[in-house]
Order: sequence, then structure tokens, then C-alpha cells
Amino acid sequence: MGSIDKIYQKYFRDIYRFLLSLCHDHYTAEDIVQETFLRAYLYLEFYDNENVKTWLFTVAYRSFIDHYRKQKKAVTKEGSFFHRIKDPRSPLHEQLLINEETKQILIWIKELPKKQQHAIILHDIHGLPYKEAAKVMNVKLSHYKVLLFRGRQTLRERKENDE
Repeated sequence: MGSIDKIYQKYFRDIYRFLLSLCHDHYTAEDIVQETFLRAYLYLEFYDNENVKTWLFTVAYRSFIDHYRKQKKAVTKEGSFFHRIKDPRSPLHEQLLINEETKQILIWIKELPKKQQHAIILHDIHGLPYKEAAKVMNVKLSHYKVLLFRGRQTLRERKENDE
């Protein structure tokens, strides 16, 4: 697997963006990223040679759920949180130049039920395969596909109604 430092350097941005897309707050995402990598370090012995990125996304998702449960309050939704997600290799000023249609779709995603949001964020935004995304969310693959289908269907209907 490599050292935790190398893993941190390689996957920090992916984990941060994922958590930011879930919690919608820069500072909270940073806190949960640190918690994620602390847990990854502490539970390294439970790593069973699966895909490192998938394992980290699973640890991050569970850290997010734990944090959310502890807070027991509404998640702050920042209107521009997805702007930083578009392409991890592009400069921030390019990432902020998302077209209006994409902005509207991102707003609609935020209006979906939480599990549908998470399914779309994991697969459509972060590119995790269905099986890995289902594992991150700790749901069966068939249930994950239903969540993703329903979320996408709702987005398609909203888009059609908007036109």
C-alpha cells in the first residue's frame, strides 16, 4: 500500500473534494479529512489490499456520517461548493467558470434526498465505479443503482420541466 504520507499526498485532494461535496463547508471538510487520515492510519491493519482510493472514500464517508450524527443539526449549504470540484488539475479560477446549466444541475442535486445526492456525488462527480461507490455508502450494489437511477431521473425531470 505504501506509507500513509504518500497515500495522504496522493489522495488528499480527492478526499477533500468528496467531503466538501457532502458537507458543503470548507472548514468542516478539512476537519473530516484529518479525521479520515487519522482513522486510516489507526486502522491500517484492517486494510485488505482493496483499492486504496475506495478504502479511503469508505473511511471518509463513515467519518462524515459520524460527524453529521454528532452535530445533529442542519448542514450548511454553500451555494458555490461544487465550483472547486470540476477538475482537480485545473486552476481554481478555471474551476469557478462553470456554465449556468451545470450550476442549475448542482442546485438540483442539493435538493435530492441525501442518499441520492451521495450516490450521484460518488459516481457522477468523483467517478467511482458502482461497486466501489456502493461499498463506500455501505449499501448493496442493487440498492446503490436504484438510488443513482432515482436521483438521475429526478434531475432529468427537473431539467425537462425547466425547459
